[in-house]
Amino acid sequence: MKIFDLLEQYDYEQLVFCQDRSTGLKAIIAIHDTTLGPALGGTRFWNYESEEEAIIDVLRLARGMTYKSAAAGLDLGGGKAVIIGDPDKLKGEALFRVFGRYVEGMAGRYITAEDMNVKTQDLAYVNAETDHVVGLEGKSGDPSPVTAFGVFRGIQAAANEVYGSDDLTDKVVAVQGLGAVGYYVCKHLHEAGAKLIVTDIKKDCIERVVNEMGATAVAPDEIYGVECDIFAPCAMGAVINDFTIEQLKCKIVAGSANNQLAEDKHGDLLQEKGILYVPDFVINAGGVINVYEELKGYDKERAMSRAAGIYDSVKRIFEIAKRDNISTHVAADRMAEERIAKMAKVGKIYLHK
Repeated sequence: MKIFDLLEQYDYEQLVFCQDRSTGLKAIIAIHDTTLGPALGGTRFWNYESEEEAIIDVLRLARGMTYKSAAAGLDLGGGKAVIIGDPDKLKGEALFRVFGRYVEGMAGRYITAEDMNVKTQDLAYVNAETDHVVGLEGKSGDPSPVTAFGVFRGIQAAANEVYGSDDLTDKVVAVQGLGAVGYYVCKHLHEAGAKLIVTDIKKDCIERVVNEMGATAVAPDEIYGVECDIFAPCAMGAVINDFTIEQLKCKIVAGSANNQLAEDKHGDLLQEKGILYVPDFVINAGGVINVYEELKGYDKERAMSRAAGIYDSVKRIFEIAKRDNISTHVAADRMAEERIAKMAKVGKIYLHK
């Protein structure tokens, strides 16, 4: 693996490796772009099969955060961190405090937050060593409800585009992943009258949604081929790939998972199949919107109102795609890149501080 070639491909600014033998910490922090502001992105704790897999994941996630914040109209750059290892065995106060010191050492260029297998209590340990952390209890807290609300509004925008109405009554939605965000997405869909087909790798997560919402459960590898109106990926990335794309029997792909397309070509293939794709970094921006509000002085109603605006952002992407005759994932990139380019010009004006 040629790391500098990877960084040069999408012009990443920084990749930092953090190691502490006493706690078992092996972390990687990636900063993609800070044109709009400090790089913000959560910390993911995952038992990666290899260091190379972790590097690729953190780089993809960091770039996604740049585009997510830009498309959402936030003055933030894109960054991400991953901690390598089994969270059930390694998580603890000392590990997160060591990690917090590494974050502090970046002097505000990177702001961390919650992500997969990292909770608000873990962030409290990080916060003991650095103020460059958001999503804390008593402030913005768990971003999952706001993220899920934004995803729901994005699904409504897609339904309006395809079916001519925001109404989801009796629409069949296949939801993959029933964790913190996926659960709340299901709750919004259920309350809107949708019929749910669900799956997860954890049995208790499935049982919760089945019992509370009358969902139909299927095995994880069966979710791609079910007959549905909307497929909502809310788990890991790269689920739209050569293997799964031929199985899809839906009109819309819209969910909270990051990096849903294994490759850019899969966005074009969805379009060719007549499936409307809602770009993930636009529809799942509720989480970063939530923590951004914490930096400004948190107000829950303001965060939810801003997340509701994801509906308009998604509709704007559809307009750009039709105007320029391009697929929606390219349109979303274009919308974000245009804002970064405009704001970079603002940054050229000298301001004495």
